[in-house]
Amino acid sequence: MSRLFALFCCFAILIATTFNGGAETEYPLSEDSKANPAVPRGELLKFSFNQSKIFPGTTRDVSVYVPRQYDGTKPACLYVNQDGVQWNAPIVFDNLIAKGDMPMTIGIFVTPGVVKALDGNAALDRYNRSLEYDGLGPDYARFLLEELLPWVESQKTADGRTIKLSKSGNDRAIGGSSSGAVCAFTAAWERPDAFSRVFSAIGTYVSLRGADRSPGLIRKYEPKPLRIFLQDGSNDLNIYGGDWWMANQSMQRALEFAGYENQHGWGDGGHSGKQGTALFPDAMRFLWKGWPEPIKAGKGSPPLQEILLEGESWQLVGEGYKFTEGAASNATGEVFFNDVGSSKTYKVAADGKPAEFLADSKHGDGQAFGPDGKLYANAGNQVLAWDERGQSSVVAEGFRGNDLVVRNNGLIYVTEPGWDGTKPSNIWLIKPGGEKQIVDTGLKFSNGITLSSDQSLLYVDDSRSHWIYSYQIQADGTLKYKQRYYHLHEPDTADDSGADGMDVDSAGRLYVATRLGVQVCDQAGRVNCIIPTPNGKVSNVVFGGADFSTLYATCGDKVYKRKLKAKGAPSFLPPIKPEKPRL
Repeated sequence: MSRLFALFCCFAILIATTFNGGAETEYPLSEDSKANPAVPRGELLKFSFNQSKIFPGTTRDVSVYVPRQYDGTKPACLYVNQDGVQWNAPIVFDNLIAKGDMPMTIGIFVTPGVVKALDGNAALDRYNRSLEYDGLGPDYARFLLEELLPWVESQKTADGRTIKLSKSGNDRAIGGSSSGAVCAFTAAWERPDAFSRVFSAIGTYVSLRGADRSPGLIRKYEPKPLRIFLQDGSNDLNIYGGDWWMANQSMQRALEFAGYENQHGWGDGGHSGKQGTALFPDAMRFLWKGWPEPIKAGKGSPPLQEILLEGESWQLVGEGYKFTEGAASNATGEVFFNDVGSSKTYKVAADGKPAEFLADSKHGDGQAFGPDGKLYANAGNQVLAWDERGQSSVVAEGFRGNDLVVRNNGLIYVTEPGWDGTKPSNIWLIKPGGEKQIVDTGLKFSNGITLSSDQSLLYVDDSRSHWIYSYQIQADGTLKYKQRYYHLHEPDTADDSGADGMDVDSAGRLYVATRLGVQVCDQAGRVNCIIPTPNGKVSNVVFGGADFSTLYATCGDKVYKRKLKAKGAPSFLPPIKPEKPRL
């Protein structure tokens, strides 16, 4: 395994040098990177790990650095490095720990997984490096947190010391070079609660498995508590996957734009570890400075600052439900939601506490209030109207709707997804009096539905794509000029956005519940920012509260709320014409 990995790395360096015309700059090492006989020398343990279920069948080398001063009585800080031991890291750690420039830190240096061929003479091993390192998504972070780190803690040093690792992300750093740098950043991005400090050298933030999307996501997401050090050289790779030098600068500019604490070391070297090795001691000083003071998140992009209130975060409204959906607010800002699994509807009144409104919602799903004050809800194959006493009447029937919206003039629009794929996915119009008609068909899975703040456009998201469709509403309520209009982001773990419930604010922004969190779009159809929820789930959103400035989100078994600068534009109120979008 070690020999194969070494040959693989040599081949990668040869390719890198070839593409860079052999350009290499010398970067001298400081005394921090050189062994000092006066400094206690840590122990480097070596293991092989082959127990992964997340990356089944893989075998990998693991080296564990344990400081000589570490006595095993309490958890130590942690540094994880991809591609094994790099940067003269054990020597650097010896020196910096002795100087007090970094805390007591255990280093774990892990190589990418290899699936060994059954017949090594006739077949090639499967090399998992690009799979594990170059893509986005949570799998590698899960591998570390659920499999490798617990396994390391089950090991002991040669003299019997127990390895104990802090579980706090503030006590953990992660790093790597090239694809290993992407892997390190993505692990911290996915789990900032587990890794808050990132060292990235010659990072492969290019179009191999989606890492070229990282700068855009950094700009749009609500900032996370991360501190990042980036290194690259102007003679880095420029090949089929992209331009490494430009990509790393794009990363740094995105981090700066979003207010992250970051430093960078730019040089003129190629795709090698020379400058990274020289910079590593100072990078560690930067990443660990001020410890144990927690790392703070940045202020975020201007679009986020226009929406979010400083110091305000998500607050739990209620929990313990089977599956929450159908967030809706009435004229006083009271919020209603369904627990679909238990067939109940809850009301969040002015006291902020959920109370049962309907003991039997008849399996109510998506719902919205109308201008008459009634709560209109999809329930089985019917659309029902509930009055304030909890009495229902049938508005329409004959199809199984998902979500709905009620216009100020009483027109109701309902999505019928086609649930099992055997029936078409339709959009229904229900007029006052109960007359109904199909006004569009053909989406893969029509789901969330809402109106523009001026109520001239209907928005419908297709959960099984990354599109939200826009329609112009005609005088008779029918739809024209159907367009795939809003372009959503989807996670690396899925082929679609999973878009669900939606709502709009008075400025014309569209808030969409998706797999990545609440994606906020401008009227021109672009995602401006992404606001994740505390538990990583969201099925529906609605503005509520006395002035409609609190965003409520149904999130699986929980419901959250968050006070915002923005204010909602309920469709049962008169239309609001927003300003023209900045194009």
